[in-house]
Amino acid sequence: MASRHLARSIALQSLYEWDFKGRDEAKLAEILEHNIREFGPDLDEPEFVIGLVRGTLDHIGEIDPIIERAAPQWPIDQVAMVDRNVLRLGLYELIWGDREAVPPKVAINEAIELAKSFGGESSGRFINGVLGTIYKEMGEPGKDDAPPRNKNSETSKEEEAVGEPEEKQD
Repeated sequence: MASRHLARSIALQSLYEWDFKGRDEAKLAEILEHNIREFGPDLDEPEFVIGLVRGTLDHIGEIDPIIERAAPQWPIDQVAMVDRNVLRLGLYELIWGDREAVPPKVAINEAIELAKSFGGESSGRFINGVLGTIYKEMGEPGKDDAPPRNKNSETSKEEEAVGEPEEKQD
């Protein structure tokens, strides 16, 4: 597993645990330290995990209303906990992340992959729809930054299409 993908997985697990344990900020440092030690002892960039989690929580007051506007049929407290935290992490990277290091479509696709790995059967489609809607509302930043695609090549992960939110099924 690539280092950045592993870091995102650890960040997601930490956000999930923080959310599950009552959103107690006092426990966050302990959660992060334990999860990095447990799941990424040889991680190249442990500070990337910490930055993702801290950044997500620093902007959570802005992130949750964005999710609710993009998926109005799903109030934030009714979104499955894994999906809710995948969306939070993905939105943090999409909106406040370093676009040079992580282009918007890569941030979206990483969130989709996390949802597929940790969420339910329809989580990937749900995450794709919500983040795709937000990306389009943002004016699709970075859309034209990619080199032109060869007509005969297969679509890469970074070029995967994003769509409208689907009805979430549990």
